[in-house]
Amino acid sequence: MAFVFPARPQPAVAVSGQQTLFPVNRIYCVGKNYAAHIREMGSEASRDSVCFFLKPADAIVTDGHMPYPPGTGNLHFEGELVIAIGKGGANIPAGEALQHVFGYAAGLDMTRRDLQLAAAKVGHPWDTGKAFDCSAPISPIVPVAECGHFHHGSLKLRVNGELRQDADFSDLIWKNHEVISELSKLYTLQAGDLIFTGTPAGVGPVVAGDRIELSIDRLCKLSVAITPP
Repeated sequence: MAFVFPARPQPAVAVSGQQTLFPVNRIYCVGKNYAAHIREMGSEASRDSVCFFLKPADAIVTDGHMPYPPGTGNLHFEGELVIAIGKGGANIPAGEALQHVFGYAAGLDMTRRDLQLAAAKVGHPWDTGKAFDCSAPISPIVPVAECGHFHHGSLKLRVNGELRQDADFSDLIWKNHEVISELSKLYTLQAGDLIFTGTPAGVGPVVAGDRIELSIDRLCKLSVAITPP
């Protein structure tokens, strides 16, 4: 049966060292997963529950150029480790969660901070602040067989060469296997899902003309230029 108009291309991310692509199903994100970042945003760290939100699959940026988005005067970067799911499932035990990982990537959870804070103030969802076009720049995915898992490791983000974020994954409040397990209690995970695992302290604004560089041990560097609207 034909579509009423041509379907859009499948969003996909390059796989490091391979000619194949990783087809993106859904993009899940974890909020409030580093205590220092939670404090800089004016809240207190807690393990009561994981904070999840989503971005559209076609929000990924893979060519290194992100246009400054409309509707905001306060675009923030958030450097994050990204989990690429290779095997789906529901109610996954934490002890088995890492068996579902295909690989890892470096990613940016770009945020229209003014819209996010305005929505939070009146109890509205974060969607306009988080789930907008080109809000999920990502590096090529490195398979687990090449990079291993990330119980610890360095994340460093620079803007125009200046170090802005510097953290270790051992500081995560919810570890990667716990994030996968908890998320799978709420959604049936599918191969092709991406999970942005949260950002450390040091987030801040960028403008057109800035360049963001995110480096994570054992992964491909992510370099993104913010271009005019």
